[in-house]
Amino acid sequence: MDIHEYQAKALLADFGMPIARGGIAYSPEQAAYRAMELGGEKWVVKAQIHSGARGKAGGIKLCCSEQEVRDAADELLGKRLVTNQTGSQGKLVGRLYIETGTDIEREIYLAFVLDRTSERIMCVASASGGMDIEEIAKTSPDSIVRIPIEPAVGLREFQAREVAFALGLSAVQMKEAVTVLQACYRAFRDLDATMVEINPLVVTGEGRLIALDAKMGFDDNALFRRQQISELRDKSQEDPREMNAADRGLSYVGLDGNIGCIINGAGLAMATMDMIKHVDGEPANFLDIGGGASPERVTKAFNLVLSDDNVDAILVNIFAGINRCDWVAEGVIQAMEKLDVKVPVIVRLSGTNEEKGRQILQDSNIDLITATTLAEAAEKAVNAARSQEA
Repeated sequence: MDIHEYQAKALLADFGMPIARGGIAYSPEQAAYRAMELGGEKWVVKAQIHSGARGKAGGIKLCCSEQEVRDAADELLGKRLVTNQTGSQGKLVGRLYIETGTDIEREIYLAFVLDRTSERIMCVASASGGMDIEEIAKTSPDSIVRIPIEPAVGLREFQAREVAFALGLSAVQMKEAVTVLQACYRAFRDLDATMVEINPLVVTGEGRLIALDAKMGFDDNALFRRQQISELRDKSQEDPREMNAADRGLSYVGLDGNIGCIINGAGLAMATMDMIKHVDGEPANFLDIGGGASPERVTKAFNLVLSDDNVDAILVNIFAGINRCDWVAEGVIQAMEKLDVKVPVIVRLSGTNEEKGRQILQDSNIDLITATTLAEAAEKAVNAARSQEA
């Protein structure tokens, strides 16, 4: 689960992270009032969406008067902001963060992420932060500092100082740098985060460190014990299909293809999508219905896949271990009878009660395409989808 910049800053500030003063606004009038309330001569109006690269997309505007703040807010609110991370559909701007202007001397990149290779939390930092960090990572990977953190002892002060030295911070800034790094780490650890990113962490003209932007992601599986985090969820920023699936206990990721996938097991789902690509098709989604694929769950999965208007065919691929093929077959028939399925459905069943499941499908009056192997199922699905396009 992701949260907005202003929410991440509020959480990090509780752990000691220095941030600029700011306030949230939902209308141009409220944005102008926030600027007046904050005082000063310059303000930054920031679109609050779950995406990076907002600056390049015009989602961050520097204003020198309250009227400019009002005009910037009027321009951004209700706009679909398209960045290199949102895809062509963009994300709707429904709220703004109004922040006091900061005198920036230099920008630094700082992040804490899960490194699955080392099974550690990894501190990643660069002396060059800002909007071009992705380009720096490509062209000068050696300039990026990586410090693995031993989970048994956490981030030690000497490690924080090592990072600060590598970033070229002065001895005067060292103490504040240690505070910033430990604030990020403690927030990551104590809130079950999967990512904490500060880009940029700036050095001001006065030599202070301030987090000018913040992104945080959290482990969905730990939200049950982090109510204060789950309450920050903004469903308007999520793919409605993925949100719908999560609310029904299904694992779903929307893609851009036209072949809907209903599969049990993440590994089998990945193999199925690979096979679809191998025969020149494009999967419309990743969907794992889990080990206990009851007829009710299969019906929910059909309903979810059919909510995508781009789907021209549905491939059901089940390997029954804990599952039973006859249950899945009954679920497919139930879904076909209950829902208005206007696209071809290809079913491949294998495993427990395989013959019984196939017999149930064969005895039904439902128009289905069956297959015995994954390769055959993928090829039939691609051909069926093409026939729908013709």
